Amino acid sequence: MIFRKGTYSGIISPFSYLIDILIINFFANLLPININETLLFHTYITLGWVVIALMVEFYVIYRYTKVTHILKLLFRQFFFYFLILYAFIGFFKQPLMSRLALAQYVVFVFLAISSIKLISYFLLMKYREKIKGNIRNVVVIGKNSKTEQLIKMFKERTEYGYHFVGQFSVDENFSLQDCFDYIHDSDIEEIYCSVAELNDQDIADLIDFADNNLKTIKFLPDNKRIFSKKLQFEYYDYLPILSLRDIPLHNPINALLKRTFDIVFSVIIIFGFLIWFAPLLALLIFIESPGPVYFIQNRTGFDNNEFACFKFRSMTMNTYADSIQAGKNDNRVTRIGRFIRKTSIDELPQFYNVLIGNMSVVGPRPHMVKHTYEYASRVDKYMLRHFVKPGITGLAQVRGYRGEIETDSDILGRIKFDIFYVENWSFFLDLKILVQTILNIFSGEEKAY
Repeated sequence: MIFRKGTYSGIISPFSYLIDILIINFFANLLPININETLLFHTYITLGWVVIALMVEFYVIYRYTKVTHILKLLFRQFFFYFLILYAFIGFFKQPLMSRLALAQYVVFVFLAISSIKLISYFLLMKYREKIKGNIRNVVVIGKNSKTEQLIKMFKERTEYGYHFVGQFSVDENFSLQDCFDYIHDSDIEEIYCSVAELNDQDIADLIDFADNNLKTIKFLPDNKRIFSKKLQFEYYDYLPILSLRDIPLHNPINALLKRTFDIVFSVIIIFGFLIWFAPLLALLIFIESPGPVYFIQNRTGFDNNEFACFKFRSMTMNTYADSIQAGKNDNRVTRIGRFIRKTSIDELPQFYNVLIGNMSVVGPRPHMVKHTYEYASRVDKYMLRHFVKPGITGLAQVRGYRGEIETDSDILGRIKFDIFYVENWSFFLDLKILVQTILNIFSGEEKAY
């Protein structure tokens, strides 16, 4: 079966290939690159584009794929495409080719293909949401918090194109045959099962049914004791092994990319802004509340090592700074302190921490040493956040978990997002968090006090 009902991927991917290949060849003719071997060059860039696309899975886009993943694919595709383009000059001895025109060519092709890819992505989302096309009928087997979250997502994220048809509760009245009959009669295409509520035989029967009837089956893992996990499938000789988690930032290339960005970004902030702004703010801080301009506090960072974290002082001098977090209407906070805390200006000296190397621009927020000891014993998987460097901003903060920890749900929500970040880091996720942080500063945050 080449095409499946409810999905156009069999048409979209080849069509996308064709459009992109036409674009890369069109701009090659449009710009004055000085190509001597025209046929050779066009064959080379076409084959190069296709090989790279297969290598980075450039055209593998799912209905639940996020924009950040598409941007990451574009970055990877054009990074390698840029390399093979300039390699053509050396491989085929083309000294007359214009390097400048070749660079312009890459920019034009990138803008054209990126625009088409993103526009088509959003149009397809709107097509599913408004016109209800490209829809997949789904059922859910199991009834627990995870399945309820999934059903809620199906109903709210209509742009994904999933039509929730029904749910089967696994109890004494549950019958797999009734479930199979319903799937046949209701033209269901995807089956989602909670493995926590099924025995091995039920799972085996469901897989056999899905295979024999060309249905897609997916499983919700039993992760009641794990906030999030990213399993890595490997073979040791011929023995399949599942690793619980893979930390992207333990990859030297990823770590180098992140560190390079941290250095460049912190240098820009320090020498472009802090070098003149800090003295002015220091004067205002000192006039209102004599004492040190900077507040330096030991916090736990990478590998649970302590480091001195820098901030602009926003409180009057007090003996509780290392033990009690600032709360709403805290009388320790000065007038200038309220402003710099509200706008997160008090965090700016942490760019010195970033430049030194004990913090990153983006990462889990570092906690006071006292709180680390406290939460490590209370919150399961808490210490996993120390697999990476702490950040000035983080995923938990842009998702609403910043500032004072008032209830257990605050710390549980924060750690959930911290662990997700550790296990799913990408450069584009960092950029997304950074942009959202800037937007939040201007729009204001409820717990920024």
